[in-house]
Amino acid sequence: MSKRFLSPWKDSRVKPVIYHCISRVVDRNFVLGDEEREQFRMIMRMMENFSGCRVLAYCVMSNHVHVLLEVPPMPVRGLTDEALLKRLRGLYSEAVVEVIEAELIDARKKNLDVVAAAIHARYTYRMHSLSEFMRTLMQRMTRWFNRVHQRSGTLWEERFKSVIVESGIAARIMAAYIDLNPVRAGMVKDPAEYRWSSYGEAVGGGAKGNGKKAREGLVRACMSHNGAGFEAEKWKEVARVYRKLLGLAIERKAGRAKEMVETTKAKRLSAVTAAAMRKRAKPDVNAAKQNDNDTVFPEMKMAEMLGRRIRYFSAGAVIGSKLFVNETFASAKERFGARRKDGARVMKGNAQAARGQLWSMRDLRESFKL
Repeated sequence: MSKRFLSPWKDSRVKPVIYHCISRVVDRNFVLGDEEREQFRMIMRMMENFSGCRVLAYCVMSNHVHVLLEVPPMPVRGLTDEALLKRLRGLYSEAVVEVIEAELIDARKKNLDVVAAAIHARYTYRMHSLSEFMRTLMQRMTRWFNRVHQRSGTLWEERFKSVIVESGIAARIMAAYIDLNPVRAGMVKDPAEYRWSSYGEAVGGGAKGNGKKAREGLVRACMSHNGAGFEAEKWKEVARVYRKLLGLAIERKAGRAKEMVETTKAKRLSAVTAAAMRKRAKPDVNAAKQNDNDTVFPEMKMAEMLGRRIRYFSAGAVIGSKLFVNETFASAKERFGARRKDGARVMKGNAQAARGQLWSMRDLRESFKL
């Protein structure tokens, strides 16, 4: 299980390839302050523009970072010279890009397509790649941090972790889990108050004050299974659903939420009891409790679950529907023992609210510490 799981459909043109990536500061030191978090976000957005990968959700904490990343395949015909130069401007200075542009123009004038292809290859191997996106992001952040703080050596633990995430409900829940990191850490009460996260940027604006990139990413995370792209104009529609997952549907009035749940439970239990009495039968209390647990405000149960730490989301290898996890397992059976016949494992402990909706590739012990 030491080798990183990569999606078996990574070259698909229709099925999104999404990863939840986590990287931690070496020795888990709390060294990422406001300036450092802003710098990380800037480099992340630069890498997004360069690589063709898209950030669906993210959160930069004091000693670790989360990135929900979609990695689409390279266009079938590759990149045009113009498209390559545009990508390069996302990461390199204009002076560097001008030199590369001059090389390409000279090669085209001389009909040296092989030379032009070699120029493209110098950069495109780092595009549309999970490993290259994270490697370059971490390296650039380390170089900046070391220069500013007059230090040397690595900033991050040796390898980043990644989990394959199914589009649809799994991606939506994972995005919410990521955005709720500062709430779980007790840093803020409302995720909108935290600037260095996808939701905080979406509602409050990023460095440029508009938050469009973050809104596009969250729309894609929530609706890619319905064919939605990176369409910021759908944010208002998506935000209502997303706020419920974040536990914000009742405008932060937690006491009122509890009251609503308890009232609904009482009404349903009363209805079940009354029906039983009309039939002159002894009420089945266990059945009433089961009915109650299955139907009362599932979105609130999910929001409550996301308020806790869920190890499956960082170490489960693959997260999604039972079919999705088994499909991924079938493509990598050689990595498991002969006795294992399928991949999907029921999530336990803090993740029980997701039963029936999400499965994990790994059967984890909740008591185990990362």
